[in-house]
Amino acid sequence: MNSQSLEAALNYQFNDHQLLETALTHSSFSNENKSKNGSSNERLEFLGDSIFNGIISNLLYHRLENCEEGELTKKRAAIVKESSLAECAMRLNLGDYLKLGKGEDNTGGRQRKSILADAMEAVIAAVYLDGGISSAGSFVLGAFSGIIEDAVSGDLYKDYKTAFQEKLQANGEVSISYVIENEVGPDHEKIFYVKLIAGGGVMGTGTGKTKKMAEQDAAKDALKALSSKK
Repeated sequence: MNSQSLEAALNYQFNDHQLLETALTHSSFSNENKSKNGSSNERLEFLGDSIFNGIISNLLYHRLENCEEGELTKKRAAIVKESSLAECAMRLNLGDYLKLGKGEDNTGGRQRKSILADAMEAVIAAVYLDGGISSAGSFVLGAFSGIIEDAVSGDLYKDYKTAFQEKLQANGEVSISYVIENEVGPDHEKIFYVKLIAGGGVMGTGTGKTKKMAEQDAAKDALKALSSKK
């Protein structure tokens, strides 16, 4: 494993590289290689889940002083859910570094959301064990910054793509497509630029730290454009 390139993506340098290797070892690999006495990332995943929840809870508690418990719980759930973890893992190209069993690897395990989410939690735990809660906090807040900001603003709950499609196609079928115009920055800090094309013309543009976020931003822009025409 090229730990240096992964550490650059994670923006964290490990003192104990074995922690990182364990965090990236799926149970299918350890089961196939029992003779090597390797352990999987399941224990780290267990710890990482608690660490991740604690960091996000602490952030939301101090940042959103006027939010009641129910709203804080809703925002936290939106951030710590499997799809958010997997999205972050994909942005960091974590799948490229996973140690998987042959069967799991051959059936698309490197792109499977559940495996990526578990590995992301294990990496959070590895950073915590290696550098303490301060390092873990810095890592989480950096890696999940876009998702956190969307949750805090409320945008994470809004499906602008669906809302735009329903509004535009209310009177009939209209072709809608999202086109990536540009990608800027290194893999771990990439910004995507997307344009929304509908009815033969550009109706909105958007940016985001993932393609999904950029598409949602473009749909949001298109919805604003439709509203302004009224």
